[in-house]
Amino acid sequence: MDTSIGAELDMIGIVVTDMTRSLAFYRLLGLDFPEGSDTETHVETTLRGGLRLALDLQSAVEGFHPGVAPVGNGRVALAFRLPSAAAVDEAWGRVTAAGHTSVLDPFDAPWGQRYATVADPDGSSLDLFAWA
Repeated sequence: MDTSIGAELDMIGIVVTDMTRSLAFYRLLGLDFPEGSDTETHVETTLRGGLRLALDLQSAVEGFHPGVAPVGNGRVALAFRLPSAAAVDEAWGRVTAAGHTSVLDPFDAPWGQRYATVADPDGSSLDLFAWA
């Protein structure tokens, strides 16, 4: 019996404090981010195989994760895509029913996703989302 919630790793997110400095660093490593994105609060690029890497400004994350946005070291989160808004709610429910922590209950995000965040057993953030 398959007990998987069927989520697909879609994005790795890094919370940054200085977008210009962070973009310069990741471009130095060879990643391609859109030109002129230094003033954006969220910037992403697609890696080989289709996995996305996103940089999000600390201030933007604090806007929807008040008091929960990571600070200091360990500012990386994994984002798992689900097929529908209902699947996000169901996955969040199954994860929390299994005893894991909800960091952010499911909500309709202004950027067009159904979105929730849970924590793994060591406290790392895992985002669950579906495009509306």
